[in-house]
Amino acid sequence: MSDINVLVVEDEEAIREMLTLVLEQADFAVHTAGDVQQALSRMDEQEPDLILLDWMLPGISGVEWARRLKKDENYGDIPLILVTARGEEEDKIRGLDVGADDYVTKPFSPRELIARIRAVLRRSNRQAKLDGRIEIGGILLDTDEHRLSIDEESVNLSPTEYRLMEFFLTHPSKVYSRAQLLDQVWGRSAYIEERTVDVHIRRLRKILSEHDREEMIQTVRGFGYRFSTRPD
Repeated sequence: MSDINVLVVEDEEAIREMLTLVLEQADFAVHTAGDVQQALSRMDEQEPDLILLDWMLPGISGVEWARRLKKDENYGDIPLILVTARGEEEDKIRGLDVGADDYVTKPFSPRELIARIRAVLRRSNRQAKLDGRIEIGGILLDTDEHRLSIDEESVNLSPTEYRLMEFFLTHPSKVYSRAQLLDQVWGRSAYIEERTVDVHIRRLRKILSEHDREEMIQTVRGFGYRFSTRPD
């Protein structure tokens, strides 16, 4: 199963099941939600790499949620594809205007959908994760082989250090609280104190300091941490 997580937000169960089958056959990891509230709950559990969003949803419509989501500092950079039966040009323009990265009109073929998803991922900062290689500032993470190297020198990491480093490299420049890092790296079901994050951050900085890159993990006072190649 791929490391790429797709969140399907669709209120019709039959369509949800069809989309899940199509995506899993294409080797994506799939999570589903029937409305916006369920979608937010799923995103709290694990941040998706792409959202496949139905235009018409109960409560908050998909197009309205897309507009709000693209303005959210935590989730605004997640690629988003609107799925709808509305094929008029004005509707397509409206969907793209609210920030959707692409627009798929029902009915569509599974091959077209997968092609559009891969194209959007390649245009986004999820490109490296899709290809299995992530490189920032001379730090290279091979997600297929679970290996990290700096300036072509192999670096040994514990499983948790690797997951934390992978998260930072796939989410550069964004600030995350300790609680958010616990959720994303350790999982919501893990009962671990927030200071555990600080311990692992210190370990990673020590490793990076051997390659003069400890400043890439930056402390944001009063909130948490950020991974960036830019000076703090």
